[in-house]
Amino acid sequence: MRLSTKSRYAVTSLLDMVLHCENGPVSLAEISERQGISLSYLEQLFAKMRRNNLVASTRGPGGGYLLNDTPESVFIADIIAAVDDKVVVSNKDALPGSQDYEPCLTEQLWEELSDQIANYLNGISLADMIKNEEEAASILAQEKLTAKAS
Repeated sequence: MRLSTKSRYAVTSLLDMVLHCENGPVSLAEISERQGISLSYLEQLFAKMRRNNLVASTRGPGGGYLLNDTPESVFIADIIAAVDDKVVVSNKDALPGSQDYEPCLTEQLWEELSDQIANYLNGISLADMIKNEEEAASILAQEKLTAKAS
């Protein structure tokens, strides 16, 4: 299973924004430069996230975007839902309700897996991701100190 590029970039860009918003709104140009995501693509993603009340924009000099809520209250599933369709695991092209749809023997398995993924993504907040990032950075710094002392 793969998440769409839209979803991955949306999560990455929001995480970047949260990590760099201590001095106020973060511009999309800054995120674009740090993350290597095109500015026009970020504009599209942030327009969707703004319409879904994940971010708020500020115009003018020093303008940019800020999270509308705390990082603890924004979950990865919220971000994906704002920019993309529902994450569904399937082994066929025709979805239920379409003209070409035919039930298959493993359909229940894929539906349950989709539910598990949704539950997992609903349980991870931006704050959790930041915490994991900080812990990883701390471990790397400690390993470097240990290597220098050896």
